[in-house]
Amino acid sequence: MNIVVTGASKGIGKAIAEKFAVAGNHLFISSRSEKDLSELSKYIMRRNEGVSVSYFASDLSKKVGVTAFGNWLLKRHVNIDILVNNAGLFIPGNVYDEEEGTLEKMIEVNLYSAYHLTRMLLPSMMKIKNGHIFNICSIASLQAYNNGGAYSISKFALMGFSKNLREEMKPYNIKVTAVYPGAVYTSSWEGSGVNPGRILEVNDIAELVVATSKLSPQACVEDLVIRPQAGDMP
Repeated sequence: MNIVVTGASKGIGKAIAEKFAVAGNHLFISSRSEKDLSELSKYIMRRNEGVSVSYFASDLSKKVGVTAFGNWLLKRHVNIDILVNNAGLFIPGNVYDEEEGTLEKMIEVNLYSAYHLTRMLLPSMMKIKNGHIFNICSIASLQAYNNGGAYSISKFALMGFSKNLREEMKPYNIKVTAVYPGAVYTSSWEGSGVNPGRILEVNDIAELVVATSKLSPQACVEDLVIRPQAGDMP
């Protein structure tokens, strides 16, 4: 299968790309860092014989960057089986005091990147009536929390996008799954003092996404909620 993963050079996106590669799929990945993408592609192909990894460095917070990546994919004329909209950004703060422009940044990365890329790729998927779209939302999509601010707003919006898209794609046999992880140990937590054993691992999310993609054609998991066993971070 052909798998597209955004925000793939680190964290959850990287883990998802690696997990799909182990299963023998071909990858088309993107993030802002060409160096990180190059290193990841070489690493994956070295460890997974017969798997190809193609990458395109682009800033998906900008529509021009999304368009460039989308056109790069479309020019390859491959049937996209799975699209993982994982590109995201977290800036902590409160609505009343966060820096001016924070909401715009959060919406651009966490919503617009998924919205515009999906719109570009849907026509070819709808034509063959096949595909699965994963939108990596957040527990912040389901419940507001302290210091969530614009991030939570943007993730609520991504949830709404996922639910609408799910209904629209039913006639085309295209599945849509929204993934709602709680706190996951990524580079953003390094130096914070949090115990890595207290929160989720990136492979937890990757395992869920890959397993969900393997269900029968008539089965669609609409929402995947995963929290740390000890509960959400206070």
